[in-house]
Amino acid sequence: MKLFLAPMEGVVDWVMRDTLTRIGGIDQCVTEFLRVTDRLHPESVFYKNCPELKTGSRTRAGTPVFVQLLGGHAEPLALNAQRAVKLGALGIDLNFGCPAKTVNRHDGGATLLKSCDRVFTIVDTVRKAVPAEIPVTAKIRLGFDDPTRCIEIAQAVEAANATWLTIHCRTKTDGYKPPAYWEWIPRIKEKTKIKIIANGEIWNVHDFHRCVEVTACEDYMIGRGVMSNPFIFKQIKQSLSQETVEEMSWEKAKPLLPQFFEASTLYINDYFAVSRTKQWLKALSLKNGEAKQVFDEIKILKKPLEFRSSLERICT
Repeated sequence: MKLFLAPMEGVVDWVMRDTLTRIGGIDQCVTEFLRVTDRLHPESVFYKNCPELKTGSRTRAGTPVFVQLLGGHAEPLALNAQRAVKLGALGIDLNFGCPAKTVNRHDGGATLLKSCDRVFTIVDTVRKAVPAEIPVTAKIRLGFDDPTRCIEIAQAVEAANATWLTIHCRTKTDGYKPPAYWEWIPRIKEKTKIKIIANGEIWNVHDFHRCVEVTACEDYMIGRGVMSNPFIFKQIKQSLSQETVEEMSWEKAKPLLPQFFEASTLYINDYFAVSRTKQWLKALSLKNGEAKQVFDEIKILKKPLEFRSSLERICT
């Protein structure tokens, strides 16, 4: 069984992938999407999106990273997939799931789920453009606004010879509102043979085992759950090995934040680091009262030096 870190745009950048894979339990990562319109991106754009290309397409913990592409036109996507592979990408993931309005307005993400033919053409064109040994995978939602389309969509991805399919078990119009409709996955599996990775509403070990019970998938992807509990992957692996599951605590989580701030500063700059660290603290505060107290205390701080000083005082 493999556990995947979800490619959340504006959240799971190189620094977050590096931080979380060092904790352990994550078997596979996917980058934030690289938006493709009608042109071939220069190599520098790929390296910025996926610095792991310089280290064998793996994080420093050794976790493999696939490059995710998003767009509505097959040929430019294929050309960019070829370049990513040339630069060392271990796999290409195609995004048909992003629900963001801006992305959908510009013919990308979940809007493509309105047309199974377009999904097929994109996956098929990219699959044929890269070497057979390089995985080409797809990530979808259950549909744009009608979950009954999910079987047809999955069949299109399978017919295009994708290596596997990740399904976020909501429609685009569902957004991120609970619940996730895991029960659609068994229905899809009845009509397809492609390997499916289940995604959506796994917030803790109990949720994971319920998802396993409903979907019977081999592999699972987790996104927002790891932002509120960075140890969830490790906890799931402990439960699968019938080891004692170590509880998530603020004492364990807080040392990660100053390190994350420093790494984000080096990656972009200190203002970026302030923004991203606040974002992570807010996610942590959803499930932890102590993290919420810290977030409430420092969310008003805007100057990087002041923010860093407070963060170090509280978290070290």
